[in-house]
Amino acid sequence: MRKEYMKLLAAGSVAFSAVMGTVTASGLFLVNAVPVMAQQPAVSGLPANVVTPGGIGTFGSGTASITINGNTGQPLTGKQFEVYQLFTAQNSAGGESINYTWNTYYASAIRAVVGKALNRPAADVTEYMAIDYIQSLNTHKVEGANASQTLEGRYSDFRYFVEDLRNEIQNQGLNGTIVDVTGVKPDNSITLDGMPYGYYVVDEILTDSNGGHSAASLCMVNTANPDATMNVKSDYPSVIKKIEEDDNGTGWNDVADYEIGQTVPYKYLTSVPNMYGYDTYYFAFHDRMDQALTFDPASVVMTISDGQKTYTLTAAEMKVEQNINGNTFQITVDDLKKIVDREFSGRLQNDGSNTYGQAIQVTYDAKLNDQAASSTGRPGFENQVRLEFSNDPDTNGKGETGFTPWDTVVCFTFRLDGIKVSDHNKTLEGAKFRLYKDEACTEEVHVKKVNGVDGYVVISTDSDKNADVSQAVEMVSDDKGVFNIIGLDQGTYWLKETAAPDGYRPLLDPVKLTITPTFTMDRDGYVQGDGATDKTLQSLTATAEIKSFLNGSDSTENKTLATDAATGTANLTVVNQVGSKLPVTGSTMTIIGLAAGCGLMVTALVMNRKAKKGKE
Repeated sequence: MRKEYMKLLAAGSVAFSAVMGTVTASGLFLVNAVPVMAQQPAVSGLPANVVTPGGIGTFGSGTASITINGNTGQPLTGKQFEVYQLFTAQNSAGGESINYTWNTYYASAIRAVVGKALNRPAADVTEYMAIDYIQSLNTHKVEGANASQTLEGRYSDFRYFVEDLRNEIQNQGLNGTIVDVTGVKPDNSITLDGMPYGYYVVDEILTDSNGGHSAASLCMVNTANPDATMNVKSDYPSVIKKIEEDDNGTGWNDVADYEIGQTVPYKYLTSVPNMYGYDTYYFAFHDRMDQALTFDPASVVMTISDGQKTYTLTAAEMKVEQNINGNTFQITVDDLKKIVDREFSGRLQNDGSNTYGQAIQVTYDAKLNDQAASSTGRPGFENQVRLEFSNDPDTNGKGETGFTPWDTVVCFTFRLDGIKVSDHNKTLEGAKFRLYKDEACTEEVHVKKVNGVDGYVVISTDSDKNADVSQAVEMVSDDKGVFNIIGLDQGTYWLKETAAPDGYRPLLDPVKLTITPTFTMDRDGYVQGDGATDKTLQSLTATAEIKSFLNGSDSTENKTLATDAATGTANLTVVNQVGSKLPVTGSTMTIIGLAAGCGLMVTALVMNRKAKKGKE
C-alpha cells in the first residue's frame, strides 16, 4: 500500500508542476515553480509592503520575478495587489521535474480548504494530500519545470478552489505582501523581482484608485521559474452620454438648445464589458438631471448589438425607477451576463465563456419644462449619467460594485425682451402680438402666462403636434410697453403685430427675428459646470428685419439687436409711428360763419315750436 501511495505522490508531483504555470481567469496570480535558492520558512523572509517606482518592485529575497501586464487603456497605477507564496519550488538539475513544499505559514489555510473538499478533518490533511488534490484540478497537465501550460478556465474547479483558499487565508488573518503600484513601465506593466522561487497567488485588491472606476481581476496563480508573466483580466466599462441637437444638422453631441415644452432626446453609449469569470453581472445607469427637465420613463429603450444582431431588452429585464439613491432615475439590469450569453450564444466556448464587447445603447426623452423660464442662457440645464457595475469576480457578481465617472451634457434656451414704443419714444400699452415659425404666419408658436415669470412662456408643439395649447394666449404689451417671450430655440421666428394700440397703425408685415448662439467648437468635450462660463455658450447674436409702409413707400430696416449671452436675452424695440390728422379745406372765417349760421337755424326752430304751442 505504501509503495502504491508513493507512486501516486510522485505522479501527482509531476502533474502539479503543470498547475504551477497556470494563470487563472480569476484575478489570482500563481507564480509557477522556481528553483528555490534558499527555502523560506513561512513569509517571514518577505516584506510586508512593496512599491513600484518606475514599474519595478523589489522583494529582496531571491532571483525570481513576476511581470504583471495591465489592460490597454486601463492603467495599473494606483492599483494594489496582495502576494501570497503558498509553496516553495525546486527544479531538478535538468529541469525535467519540479517539487513543491508548502509554506508553513499558509499550511493551516490549505489544510482547511483541502480537508473540506476531501470531506476529512483539516488536521488529517498532509502536505502530499494537499498537493495531490490540487493536481487533481489540473486539466492541462504537462511534465517538467519549463514546459508551457494552457491556462485553467475562469469557470474551472481550480478557479473556485483558489478563491476558497484566498478567502480562508483572509479569514484566518494571514497576510501577504501588499504591492502598491506607484508607477508603471511605458507598456503599462510592473515587474516584481528579488522573489524566492515558488508558487504564488496574486490577488488584486479593490481600490478607488480611478475614482471608483475600477474592477478587480480574478485571482491569478503561477510559478516563478525563474520568471512568470501574468495578464490582468480585470475589465470595467465606460459610458458616454449624448444629447441631440436638432439644428444645423449637428446631431448627437454634448451641447444643444431647445424651446420650452420641446422634447429633448438623450442617449447613453457603452459596451458589454469582459464578464468572463463572473456568474452574474450587475449593470445600472444612474441619471441626474436639472429640475427644468422632465423625464419620460415610457421612452426608455435599451438595445444590445454585435453588428449582426440587435436585441431590445424587455420591461422585465430592465427596471426603471425614479427618485432613487439621489438620482432623478435609475435603469437597472440585475444580470447583464445572463441576457448576453442567452442572446449571443453563438460565441460561447466549451468552458462556458463568451466573447464580449457588444454595443449597448440606451435612449430616452425628457421635456424642457416651465422651470427653464427662470434660467435662460447660462448656465444651461445639465444632465449627467454614471454607470454602476460588478467589479469583483471573486464574489460572482453579487458583492462589490464600482462606478464610472459622471458624464455630462447641457441644454440651453433663450428669450426675447420686447418693448413697444412710438417714434417719439413713448411706451405703448395694448399692442397685441403672435409668434410664428413661418413667414406666412401659419405655424404659430403658442405662449402662455406662468405665475412668477416676467413674460410669456413658449408652449412648443415641435415635438408633439397634439400638445395642450388650451392655456395659450395672445401677447399684449403692458403699461410699460413690455412683452417678453421666454423659452426660444436658436433659429428664425416671425413676430406679427395683430393689433396696435388705439390711435396707432399696426405693422403690416411680421418682424423677422433670427437668434444665433455661438457654441464651443469642441461640442463633444463638455465638462460639468462649463455651462456657467463662456467656454460652452460663447456668445449670442440676434437680428431683426422690420418692414414698414410710410409716406407712400415701403422700407426695410435690418437691425442688430442688443444681446446678453449670460441671460440668453435678445432685446427688440417695436416702433409705431405717431399718426397725423387728415387735411381739411376752407378758411377759418368760413368755418366760423358756418358755425354761426348753424346756431341761428337752431334758434329759429326753437322759436317756431314755442309759437305753435301757444296757439294750442
